[in-house]
Amino acid sequence: MVTTQHHYPKQGRVILHIDMNAFYCSVHEAVEPDLYKGKPIAVAGSVELRKGIIVTSSYAARAVGIKTGMQVRQAMKLCPDLILIRPDFELYRSFSRRFMQIAYSYSPMVESMSIDECFVDITGSKQFGTPLEIANNIQQKIMKELMLPCSIGVAPNKLLAKMGSDMKKPNGISVLRLRDVPTVFWDKPCNYLYGIGKKTADKLTRLGIHTLGQLAVGDELLLSKHFGILGAHLKRSANGIDHSLVNPEQEQSKSIGHTTTLPQDFTDTKEIHRVFLNLADQVARRLRKQELMASTIQITVRDPEMRTITRSITLPTPTEHMDDIYRTSCQLFDHEWEEGNPVRLLGITLQNLTVKEETFVQLDLFDYEKQPKRENLNRIMDGLRDKFGENAILTAGMMGDNPSAMIRNHKTRGTSLQMDHLRNNPLHKEEEK
Repeated sequence: MVTTQHHYPKQGRVILHIDMNAFYCSVHEAVEPDLYKGKPIAVAGSVELRKGIIVTSSYAARAVGIKTGMQVRQAMKLCPDLILIRPDFELYRSFSRRFMQIAYSYSPMVESMSIDECFVDITGSKQFGTPLEIANNIQQKIMKELMLPCSIGVAPNKLLAKMGSDMKKPNGISVLRLRDVPTVFWDKPCNYLYGIGKKTADKLTRLGIHTLGQLAVGDELLLSKHFGILGAHLKRSANGIDHSLVNPEQEQSKSIGHTTTLPQDFTDTKEIHRVFLNLADQVARRLRKQELMASTIQITVRDPEMRTITRSITLPTPTEHMDDIYRTSCQLFDHEWEEGNPVRLLGITLQNLTVKEETFVQLDLFDYEKQPKRENLNRIMDGLRDKFGENAILTAGMMGDNPSAMIRNHKTRGTSLQMDHLRNNPLHKEEEK
């Protein structure tokens, strides 16, 4: 026990970041190894039509140049033997619950970040061994029980743990300490650091800051002038400092979102609005199921070159209604996106969520009379769809062969950021048989 204690700091924390490798493809390999093990496979939409883009690919496929975001048609030319698989999100959610349960068996402090990654605070888990022993045990257990590879970062904070899990893939374990930051990171460009995107990196370059080492010793007044409160955060991150806690709370979402990747470029505004209608329908359903209300609506738009923008607006009063979400999303899109420019991905995320029972909604006279009718209609429609399926009641605008119509099929559609399967199945409970 003395030896184990020696591996834990007297003050501070020990954090793991567990990142499942090529998760969707790895799940299919685990379920049907005779068909897929070791072969170039990719998960993609509209498989029959050979349209859409690659959602993810196996390491065998990556070895011949197949990349996420690549058009299926291009991928097939590059690798004629590529095996395409339709996404099965019910299957992925099942495996997600199981690997999170393994993590939870070593610590109650588990924070799920997406369907295939989580942080684990093991500061209080000395009884299971040293941090490296725990990381090894978790990795081996996930491989033995689920036949899935994962990479794990071991560090004193979430930032370095996340960076560590990216260093050795697949199936690697990396230990990062604060004292390692100068030698490991400071010669790298700024966008190498998790949380610094291309736009921020370009702005830093214009200020003469090209590397993380330069950012780590940068003038904080200069950074604050150009980045506001983010300036000090950028400098701390470049020094490997991160004080954010592992938050195991799963009962209430910080956000509820859904995205859909389109099988080809969309340029027609009416068709794009139809996609937003289906997205709004499903995020509103999920919002009401958790008995929450949203004050902020954010849209995500990505073009064929993988350039992505997000835009958001905070409403004067919180809402749970699909039509509010749909109308606001369309207005944001029409204002921010030039008409005719191609779109490849669309998403809606609801933020600033509050418990419905505790949310005060200030209504004018018209809304005061209208609100009970809207809530009653929601209850009736939700009840019918819960009983007879998501397609039991649809508006005319939701129907058609538009790919967003498939969002209501929870088996074939989903997103790695959708974590309802964990909130509805708390980690401390055994999965129902």
